[in-house]
Order: sequence, then C-alpha cells, then structure tokens
Amino acid sequence: MKDKVVVVGAGFVGSTSAYAIMNWGLASEIVLIDIDKDRAEGEAMDLNHGASFVKPVRIRSGDYEECKDARIVIISAGANQKPGETRLDLVKKNTEIFKEIIPRILKYTREAIILVVTNPVDVLTYVTWKISGLPRNQVLGSGTVLDTSRFRYLLSEHCRVNPKNIHAYIIGEHGDHEVAAWSLTNVAGVNFDDYCLVCGKDCCTKEFRKDIYNKVKNAAYDIIERKDATYYAVGLAVARIVESIFRDESSILTVSSVLQGEYNLDGLALSLPSIVGEKGIKKVLTLEFSAKEEEDLYESARILKDVIKDLDITRSPQDILV
Repeated sequence: MKDKVVVVGAGFVGSTSAYAIMNWGLASEIVLIDIDKDRAEGEAMDLNHGASFVKPVRIRSGDYEECKDARIVIISAGANQKPGETRLDLVKKNTEIFKEIIPRILKYTREAIILVVTNPVDVLTYVTWKISGLPRNQVLGSGTVLDTSRFRYLLSEHCRVNPKNIHAYIIGEHGDHEVAAWSLTNVAGVNFDDYCLVCGKDCCTKEFRKDIYNKVKNAAYDIIERKDATYYAVGLAVARIVESIFRDESSILTVSSVLQGEYNLDGLALSLPSIVGEKGIKKVLTLEFSAKEEEDLYESARILKDVIKDLDITRSPQDILV
C-alpha cells in the first residue's frame, strides 16, 4: 500500500488536515472526498498550487473507490458544532451520516486504518468500529490529542518553557467531561508538584489548576464563538497521528480507541495514552492515575456509554448498502 491518505469531508477540518499532511511531506497521495464535489475539487486545486513549495505529492478530489489502496482514511465529514452546542449534541446527526459513509469505505478496503475526527469523536470512533467490524487497532479517533496539546501549551506559557518539555495528558472524553491527569504531569521529567518549587510561580493551587482545566475544556467554545470553527490546531493533531502511523514511530498519543478491559472498561471508545504505529493502535497503556482522576475517568465513561446505548448501530454494512 502506498503512503496514500483519503480525507472524507473537505470542510475546514478536512482540508486543513490535508494541508498539514501535505506541508509535512507525509503522504505521496492525498484524495479529498466530499458530498459537495465542487468544494472538494476547489480545495484540491488550491493545495496543488503550492506544489513547488513541498515534497512531491499528488492531490486530487475523487470518490470512495479511491479508498481501495489508501493506508489511512480520515473521516472529518459531519454536522459542525455551532455556538452553544456541545459535541455530544451532534451525536445522532453524525451517527446517521457515518452509517452512510462507513459501508462506502468498506466496499473498497478493509485494510486501511480509519481515523475519525468528526465530533463527538469518542462516540463516533466506537460507532465506526461497531459498524465496520474491523479489528480495533485499525479504528482510532483523534481523541484528546488536541486537548493534550492545549494543556501543554497553557502550562508552557505559565512556566515559560518550551511546550515540548511539558509532558501532560488530557484523558477520557474529548469534551465537557475530559480529565486532566495532573498526577502524571511533569516538566522535563520533574513532577509538576515539585517543579512548582523551581518555577517560582503560584501554580500548585486548586484555583490555578481549575483555571487551566477550564481553559482547555472550553477552548473550542471560545474559538467557535469568535470565528465559528476550529481547524488549524486539529489539522496539526491529525497530521501528527498520521506521521506516527506512516513512520511506525510507536509514539504515545491520547487517541481514542475501543476499550476491551483496559481500566476495567469496555463497550465504548475513550481517549487514553496509547502507542500508535504502522498498524494503528499497538497498545492502550494502563497507567496509574490519582483516585480522583480515576473517578472522573469512570464518570466520563459512564456518560459516553449512556449516549451509545441510545444509538441504533446494530445494522450491518450489508443491510445499509441494500
């Protein structure tokens, strides 16, 4: 299989993801699929006009038959989150859309890794796995990779160090019930509690941590209120996941994946530190969180399972195609 990426959904997130993948020189071929064929064609044209500035890559619009030799199919199609709307508010609309999309992908490939970006990403990652019947390593979501980056950025701004030296995770749901894993947070290997003494700033208080958490959790709402959509940072997050798969990096990323006993959880997909390589999810890491973080993780899981149980995702791809 070639280093080919198919992006289903050429809106802001899909096209920006394609741009980031192109800019990083990750793929030899990128195909954009969208119900609005003119939009997909226009985005492909716009990207191609920058061909002289990047590594060689073929970019075009197409249809689902392009999935047949893709290594990764990215799904970013679906209803967009509007001001005042939560990610979970989108679940039934986007589940119906995914019932149409997944069988069309499977008609041409069962080998590609499917990377879900559409919100609510954890629920739709589970929906994709359930409808497709693919091995769970092959189906993953962008999860809290973006939230984790937001978390690291805010901490780096406060501590005045490079965000690459901040090691921290947002886990659980990508949404209102996500969890900041403060117990695992460190700066250059120094536990965050201990780094507070080195930092010389007041960053160990409950108020500080609550403020940082709320800024991470509400970031999308704040951006959507100002400019209607978020897409730059999530496009980079998608490219980072693609990079780890194509280069078989075994990088640890907080992607969303289907759980089958990890943390005594199953029947849902959740965002947790996971080893990501050429076959998708290599391993979901089982780490020790604080008692409160574990409690919050289980609450996040409970809420998602309640959402999932109300969805009609029992039909097989064959039934849908008929």
